[in-house]
Amino acid sequence: MKTYDLLIIGGGPAGVAAGVYASRKKIQTLLVTEDFAGQSIVSEGIENWIGTIKISGTDLAKSLEDHLRAYAGDVVEIKTSNRIISVKKHADYTDANPLFVSKMKSSSGEETVDVISKSVLIATGSAHRKLPAKGADIFEHKGLTYCASCDGPLFGGTDVVVIGGGNAALESAAQLSAYCKSVTIINRSKTWRADPVTVEKVLAKPNVSLITPAEVIEVKGEQFVNGLIYKNTETGEEKELAVNGIFVEIGMIPATSFVKDIVELNEYNKIIVDPMTERTKTPGIWAAGDCTNGLYHQNNIAVGDAVKALEDIYMSLSKR
Repeated sequence: MKTYDLLIIGGGPAGVAAGVYASRKKIQTLLVTEDFAGQSIVSEGIENWIGTIKISGTDLAKSLEDHLRAYAGDVVEIKTSNRIISVKKHADYTDANPLFVSKMKSSSGEETVDVISKSVLIATGSAHRKLPAKGADIFEHKGLTYCASCDGPLFGGTDVVVIGGGNAALESAAQLSAYCKSVTIINRSKTWRADPVTVEKVLAKPNVSLITPAEVIEVKGEQFVNGLIYKNTETGEEKELAVNGIFVEIGMIPATSFVKDIVELNEYNKIIVDPMTERTKTPGIWAAGDCTNGLYHQNNIAVGDAVKALEDIYMSLSKR
C-alpha cells in the first residue's frame, strides 16, 4: 500500500491552497474532498477575495479546482466525492516519525479504504448554524445570508437585521452599519456572549438598534425577503419588522467530529493550533482555516493559514 507524505482533508480555499503549495514543493500528497466548495459557494457576489473585484461562490469554487488541477501533476492525487471518516495513529507511529492511517469513504457509502500518510492537514472548515425559523430555508440566498463579509455590500442603503449575540454578530453589525440605512440586532437573551466593549461601541452607532430578548420565528417575503416576525421570549408577544436583509450569526459547527479522538479541541469543537505554524498538539497533524480556533475566519485568512501550515509541513518532512 502506498504511503503518502501528506494527506490533505478538504477542498475549500484552505485545502486547495495547501494542495497547490504541496505540488510546488513536490510533496507526495493525497487530497480528499467531497467537492470543491467551502462556505462561500452560496454567495452570489464575493467582493473581498483579494485580486478579484467580484466573483460568485460557484465561480470561486471552479477557479480553485482549476488552479489545483493545473499544478497537481503526478505529485498531488485528488479524490473527489470521498470523505475521510477517521484519522488514527498507525501501529508504527512515534512522535519523532509520525505515521497515520485514515479511513476514506466514498460519498455513496459503498467503499471504505485505508490511507497511510506521514502527515495530515485538516482543512474541513465549518458550517453556519441554521436559523430555526419558518421560511428561513426558502429565503436563504434571497435576502437571508450567513456571511456579512461576503454579501453585506449588496445591501447598501437598505434596512437589515443581524441575528445573534456573540462577537461575530456584533462585528457583522458594525460592518453593515457603514453602508446600510439601518441595522437592527435581534438577540435571544438580555445577556451577551460578545465582549462588553464591543457591545457598547456597536450599539452607540446612530443607525444601530437592538431588540431583546427576542427570537425570530418567521422570515417573510415574496421573491426576496421583505420582513420577519419575532417573538419576545419573556412576554410571548409577536411583532413584524420590515427589512430587506437578514444576517444570521448564531454560531458555527466545525467539521471536526471525525478527529476528536486524535487532536485536541476547544469548547466549541474547534481544533487547537499553534498560530505560528498551524500545528496541532499531535505531532504530524496540522489544521488550517475555519475548523481551527483561529481568532478570525475568512477565505483569505484560511488560505494564509494553509500556506503557513504547508511551509511548516515541508520543513518537518525534510528533517525526517
